[in-house]
Amino acid sequence: MEEKRPFVDWETMNRFMIDAFTGYGVPEEDAAICADVLLESDRRGIESHGCNRFKPIYIDRIVKGTLLPVTEMEILKETPTTVVMDAHDGMGMVASYHMMKKLIEKAKAFGMAGGAIRNSTHYGIAGYWTGMAAKEGLIGVTGTNARPSIAPTFGVENMMGTNPLTFSLPTDEEFPFCLDCATSIVQRGRIEYYAREGRPTPAGTVISENGEAMTDSQAILKALVDGTAALAPLGGIGEELAGYKGYGYAAVVEILSAALSGGEFMKALSGVNAEGKPSMYHLGHFFFVVDPEAFMGLETFKKTAGEICRALRASKKAPGEDRIYTAGEKEYDAWLFRKDKGVPVGEGVQKDMIAVRDALGLDYHFPFEK
Repeated sequence: MEEKRPFVDWETMNRFMIDAFTGYGVPEEDAAICADVLLESDRRGIESHGCNRFKPIYIDRIVKGTLLPVTEMEILKETPTTVVMDAHDGMGMVASYHMMKKLIEKAKAFGMAGGAIRNSTHYGIAGYWTGMAAKEGLIGVTGTNARPSIAPTFGVENMMGTNPLTFSLPTDEEFPFCLDCATSIVQRGRIEYYAREGRPTPAGTVISENGEAMTDSQAILKALVDGTAALAPLGGIGEELAGYKGYGYAAVVEILSAALSGGEFMKALSGVNAEGKPSMYHLGHFFFVVDPEAFMGLETFKKTAGEICRALRASKKAPGEDRIYTAGEKEYDAWLFRKDKGVPVGEGVQKDMIAVRDALGLDYHFPFEK
């Protein structure tokens, strides 16, 4: 589909977001990490977690006081192969970056390493952290809990977050195999898109408090806020399409994110206190890094992984389909398309950028401004 939105070049967008974060109290070195995580999402075409979120998810939360701009990381426990960290409600992206640097070093030394962070905040796309490992020829695994939105199978109450379970595996191709997806069928951002387009949400992806499937996108958004609807896990409502599998994976992520870090979970992550006022999120993340050299060697691993991916893409296609993808391939294609063009920004992002610039008095004139 032809891209009709205006582009902002990567360098300008990077400098602007760093200046914006520092303007709201984030140290410059940390701001650079945060900007790169968000732009990596846009580089991969994952716009739900890119520059369109830097204001509503990060800047606005700093202003509201539910996210601290300075990240005071505390190591609670450390062994040769493990780390447990408390992020003290600072920038989840900053804490995760320093965690992965430690784990990569440990995995190279001992073959495997694992870590967990508690009292954290939104850490951007999970694939950024596993991608750090893949760039070093290592296997990366991560997951994070989040504010409740998924109901358990046979339930109607939102109990767990969309809880991504993410893997990056090095291959002998130009990009790693990267599976980065939520354990719900649909996320709130997708429903917001359906509502803007006047489209219904697919049946079976959202359940009402009465146990019925909801499809009216506007009504769903209101019900999610009211707590009278919940997202269905991967597989959908009930057992017929194996929704219990998505429920189970979401629970695995919830348990590992909270139990390994000694952190909070489920309803405690709502971002609202007993008086109904905004509060800290206290999210938990977990990370594992594995060195293929400790098994049959990196080159063997990469060759086998690449052969599997190529065989899958070369397999028989369904009628009317001209291409089969493996995880990470579409994101690589998005980068090839965008690398010389920049970040496409819609009207909503444009307004956010102008609002932040004007609030901070930054000296920027964006390409989309006449």
